[in-house]
Amino acid sequence: MKESDVRARAFAMPLTSPAYPVGPYRFVNREFLIITYRTDPQKLRELVPEPLQIEEPLVKFEFIRMPDSTGFGDYTESGQVIPVTFRGRKGGYSHCMFLDDHPPIAGGRELWGFPKKLAKPTLHDEIDTLVGTLDYGPVRIATGSMGYKHKAADHDAVMASLLAPNFLLKIVPHVDGSPRICELVEYELTDVNLKGAWTGPAALSLSSHALAPLAELPVLEVVSGMHIVADLTLPLGKVVHDYLA
Repeated sequence: MKESDVRARAFAMPLTSPAYPVGPYRFVNREFLIITYRTDPQKLRELVPEPLQIEEPLVKFEFIRMPDSTGFGDYTESGQVIPVTFRGRKGGYSHCMFLDDHPPIAGGRELWGFPKKLAKPTLHDEIDTLVGTLDYGPVRIATGSMGYKHKAADHDAVMASLLAPNFLLKIVPHVDGSPRICELVEYELTDVNLKGAWTGPAALSLSSHALAPLAELPVLEVVSGMHIVADLTLPLGKVVHDYLA
């Protein structure tokens, strides 16, 4: 293989059989259970990197079913997103994510810098309750629940939240172990078709784990529960801050 061929084909690894296809990536019938809770403000400040800023000590714990995802297949994801501001704009910072499918783990980390690790999340209806769980190996580390479709949510407010900017800390090490890339990345969802959104009573419990420290941001008070179904596109991102510059 010629050097020019390597350059032309070098999109992802392995070179001759990439773990994921070229984007953008379309998601159909993507289903969210989002439980917003109040946490310890000091612990939150210790985990959110500058230049992102925190206005309130809130965390959004998300369970997401993705049954139809371009190039990624059928999978489920869960994790914590922290409401932040960046240069006066409100958005969300992805603190940690756990999922059960290798292509979006590899693609998410390599392209955008999503903080993805392998685990076993679920999201399903249980009679009158929407239930989300997250297991790391044999250990249950998160359980969320919400009354099923108790009240329709404000359509415009939900759309605004889906279209808000999202921020990621992308880290790629050099072969000597030092950081070669350390960037704050921004992306925004596009072509959003909001099919439904509901609120209801919600509860969330987190358990300690050495390699999945969700409980470092403890649940002090559940603020809201949100259930969303939407089609959307995940485009590529852009660098908004370079920590090595």
